[in-house]
Amino acid sequence: MSDVIVVGGGAAGMMAAVAAADRGHTVRLYEKNEKLGKKLYITGKGRCNLTNNCDVEALLQAVCVNRKFLYSAFYGFTSQDTIRFFEQEGMKTKTERGNRVFPVSDHSSDVIGALTRRLKKSGVQINLNTEVAEVVTSEASCRDEQEVLSDDSNRDKKTLLHDKRAVGVKLKSGAFIQADDVIVATGGFSYRTTGSTGDGYRFAERTGHAVTELSPSLVPMTTAEGWAQMMQGLSLRNVEVSIFDGRKELYREFGEMMFTHFGVTGPLILTASCHIQKKLKEHPLQLFIDLKPALTEEQLDARILREFEASKNKQFKNVLGTLFPAKLIPVMVERSQIPAEKAVHDISREERKALVMLTKHFSLTLTGLRDYNEAIITRGGVSVKDINPATMESRKVKGLYFAGEVLDLDAVTGGYNLQIAWATGHAAGSSAK
Repeated sequence: MSDVIVVGGGAAGMMAAVAAADRGHTVRLYEKNEKLGKKLYITGKGRCNLTNNCDVEALLQAVCVNRKFLYSAFYGFTSQDTIRFFEQEGMKTKTERGNRVFPVSDHSSDVIGALTRRLKKSGVQINLNTEVAEVVTSEASCRDEQEVLSDDSNRDKKTLLHDKRAVGVKLKSGAFIQADDVIVATGGFSYRTTGSTGDGYRFAERTGHAVTELSPSLVPMTTAEGWAQMMQGLSLRNVEVSIFDGRKELYREFGEMMFTHFGVTGPLILTASCHIQKKLKEHPLQLFIDLKPALTEEQLDARILREFEASKNKQFKNVLGTLFPAKLIPVMVERSQIPAEKAVHDISREERKALVMLTKHFSLTLTGLRDYNEAIITRGGVSVKDINPATMESRKVKGLYFAGEVLDLDAVTGGYNLQIAWATGHAAGSSAK
């Protein structure tokens, strides 16, 4: 059996360590934080949406980048396998709207607890507060073998050159650890306070791998208008959002969103960022919100007319409470250009039609994405062209594997990104030689 080193104690790293240990390998897991699963702890607002209970084809459709690469990994470890894994460790799950899967307890700590128990049961040696400074490979060393052999500071690479084992890691403490396989599962740049500082990208580049352009993904967006600030904290449910680049529709979806002091966020917006970020980097885009998607324009006009007829002598600003949330009313009054104190019986048909159009096509100008501190995941990463999709092993360095967010893979919200972590981690750990 082999000695396997896993770098990173997040979702992909823990799953990789379990999979490798369950196949009889000696596994050492290195995590630079004081505890495992720091990012897992805060996902899903602390509830941890651990996967999506759908079939593999639906999983693949939710992937935004390099969908075909995940075919083998998703079929090798399905969403149902993920659910079964946690259930077997004593953590009950539940499936909610949109097939989102959560712990019954609604506590992400239970997910981390189940993984930790399994790691210990499988005999994984867990090393916390231990930072890996460098991944060392014999293949990388052989490219400049003479330089390595003549330089005493490269003694770790010298060791690999004369050893059958291909890889190792140097710890920040200076210690050098050899292994037969190293699995890099260090995450991306998102939520940097959890330790996601891009170490894996540096390891990849230094071992001869390409890293694609990096950017925040599943991230809130900024808007040009001040109306969003006026509605800060307002959450809209059951609305339809569409985003246009001129006349070209880039995105349309039904669900929930929220206004913030800088613009917009919420599930609809985060998912939209995955689809439109390339265009948004080029120039502003138009966001349209249908506040009443269940009604046609004619049906909405009829409803507004009924509200007006029932309150003929009231002022316009005082009859909108049955149509819109309180925080939205001042904005609707201002944008409709109907005087707030105007008596309802004096509102013209044209003014009423304008209110209908505003309700069905409430617009904002999207100007940009927020940064990594607010992004759920990182777009970009280790190029999948350099990785075997069946095993997650590098095509360039034997015995070196990459799993999870460090790879150039991302999906929409709903548990899909964690399923990428579980599936790629499982593939890497299962393939260790």
